[in-house]
Amino acid sequence: MLKILDRYIIKTFFGPFFFIFSVLFFIFIVNIIWIQLGQFMGKGLTTFQIVKLLFYLGVNVVSMVLPLTILLASIMSFGELGERYELAAMKAAGISLTRIMAPLFGVSVGLAILLYVFSNNIIPDFQRKAKNMLFNIAQAKPALNFTPGQFIDQLPGYMVKFDKIKGEEGRDLEGIFIHKKAGNFDDQQTIVAEKGKFANAKNRKYMQLILYNGYVIEDSYAGKSDAVRLKQPDQGTKFDTLITHFDISELIDKAIEKENITEDYRFQTFRELFTTIDNTKKLNKVTNETIGNEMLSQLNSVVTYMDQGKTKAPTKQQYKLDTLKKDNKVQALTNAYSRLENFKNNLDTKDSEIDPSKKYFSKVILYQQRMLTYSFTCIIFFMIGSSLGSIIRKGGMGVPVIIAIIIFIIFYIINVGFENLAWAGKMNPYLAAWLPNIILFPFGILMTYKALTDSQLFDSEKYKALFKPITKFFVKDKEHKRYQ
Repeated sequence: MLKILDRYIIKTFFGPFFFIFSVLFFIFIVNIIWIQLGQFMGKGLTTFQIVKLLFYLGVNVVSMVLPLTILLASIMSFGELGERYELAAMKAAGISLTRIMAPLFGVSVGLAILLYVFSNNIIPDFQRKAKNMLFNIAQAKPALNFTPGQFIDQLPGYMVKFDKIKGEEGRDLEGIFIHKKAGNFDDQQTIVAEKGKFANAKNRKYMQLILYNGYVIEDSYAGKSDAVRLKQPDQGTKFDTLITHFDISELIDKAIEKENITEDYRFQTFRELFTTIDNTKKLNKVTNETIGNEMLSQLNSVVTYMDQGKTKAPTKQQYKLDTLKKDNKVQALTNAYSRLENFKNNLDTKDSEIDPSKKYFSKVILYQQRMLTYSFTCIIFFMIGSSLGSIIRKGGMGVPVIIAIIIFIIFYIINVGFENLAWAGKMNPYLAAWLPNIILFPFGILMTYKALTDSQLFDSEKYKALFKPITKFFVKDKEHKRYQ
């Protein structure tokens, strides 16, 4: 009998679970599209390549989507059981709430373990693929990678330079110089134009450039003797508008997923990250010792200079400058202040040099610990969700969704806040990773206790009775008219 009941409860849970997971995953993917779409649109990519990239990027959000899904699904499933009085019927049959929660608690533990395995073995691989794919796509259309005032040879067969690049998408150009690369016996060609702009070509394998007010200079006597070249100077053709196309199929057709980037802590498993953490710790120690010795040497030089400037007066008069002439007094104070100010500026500079290494160290630890903490978050969210669902006894997408979103927002704010503190070096990164769970776990225990004791946590009449002694001082009782 209990096995049948367990299967029914699990079925009730997984109904909303798959629906909620799909919706949340789609929402997170849309957010990624909103952020990343501008980086790879218009670069000759096929729809399949774009979908593949989005999938690589989207796999990473599973670590955040799964805990929230468990929270929402547990609230909704237990809320529906309570709303249909099925929980009351089970309790009347002598089945405790703990026994009712047991099968889904086992499911949550299983999902938590699955999330750790997924984060440890699958997400790093997809992170590597996504990062390399983004890198290769960034190289696929040089139009978006030009640096004003510099010669760029990313376009196959050409050397180009733009004095200015304007517009929201960097399409408007000024001061255009395009030189066609040619061999010793090939014709040379150079195009110079005042203005131009990039346009979308019909064929994605080509990049279209529209030029205005310029010249096409050609040398048809490449490889000839100087005597022959002197007889025929370079030919120049003036134009008002010139449309040129650059073949970028070589860039588009290259292996988009070629792994050019292999060193990144996000590509590593939980155990591999221990090596990265140890190496980073050793490197930071050497850097701190080097900077510390350097700053100590500068401080000693400042102290030595100030000691040399002291007078031979008695101890009680050493800090007086009355014995010095006015000009010497001003000069001594100015030199001392200048040295102290330089030391302070150097100290600030060295601190800014230490900050990136300290931030990187915290990032590595946080990334490693998130593999564990998010798995424990799944269990905590189940405790909170199942308890709240059995208390509020409301199913559907109304009250349960609102409560779940509020809880998740609180968790997210705490998570991001502690993460920023760890990056700034104001909190231990291990503590920052685990503290959100440490804060929420007592709340989960409290909610479970309230559910087991049939607490009327959301009964408004209970809170009215609690505050009645206070509100009666502000409400004046009125006699009924028949007694007046």
